Amino acid sequence: MLSKTIIKYIQSLAHKKVRDEQGVFLAEGSKVVWELLNSNKFKCKIICGLKGWMDENDNMINAIAAEDEIEITEAELERISQLQAPNKVVAVFYKKESEPGHLKNNLSLMLDEIQDPGNLGTIIRTADWYGIKNIICSNECADCYNPKVVQASMGSLGRVNIIYTQLEEFIEEKKKISIYAATLSGKNISSFHKLREGIILIGNESKGIKQNLLDLVAEQITIPKKGEAESLNAAVACGIILSHVV
Repeated sequence: MLSKTIIKYIQSLAHKKVRDEQGVFLAEGSKVVWELLNSNKFKCKIICGLKGWMDENDNMINAIAAEDEIEITEAELERISQLQAPNKVVAVFYKKESEPGHLKNNLSLMLDEIQDPGNLGTIIRTADWYGIKNIICSNECADCYNPKVVQASMGSLGRVNIIYTQLEEFIEEKKKISIYAATLSGKNISSFHKLREGIILIGNESKGIKQNLLDLVAEQITIPKKGEAESLNAAVACGIILSHVV
């Protein structure tokens, strides 16, 4: 049974300030929690699940202290869940430290002010699909531990290293790594060569890539359009570009 203290604590993790202070984040749903537990990248602090889920996954959660394994009812799940349709389990994980990132001989992503949590989560999941190990985010990007990002990434947080930094300074420090900016007026991506090394830069959902960053890139690339849409969703564009260059 959940105490009022735990209920309030879990509900409070919707706020970035609390997540940062506590060094934890919230994950929901059988698939997402299962993936994060299996990644061995995150230590689980508290896990609250329906009896059926807890019984089915007993071997997986046996490393968690008994007092932190809490069997809950459907009503309690609804109280602590941030999903419209709560799904069996809610867990609190400790964040992991970002790694410096091995950019040499690897293809990476760079995100300039991707602010929609769903977009960021989808980009993380897409990067994982294509084997991209590093995503360099501007400090203005959505928090990768926002519950909506965690949900959209579907467990890929455990396999992709995410770095928050000042992008202009980062680019200046990594001058030997070529950066390819996704814009509306670059080289046709269908004729672009495969990349073994480099950084693909994706811009803000409405404003695109800031000019000061465009001035530092090696080349601009674009997805040619045939219809009348003004632009593509950032996460969709990311997936199309990676399908051509990986």
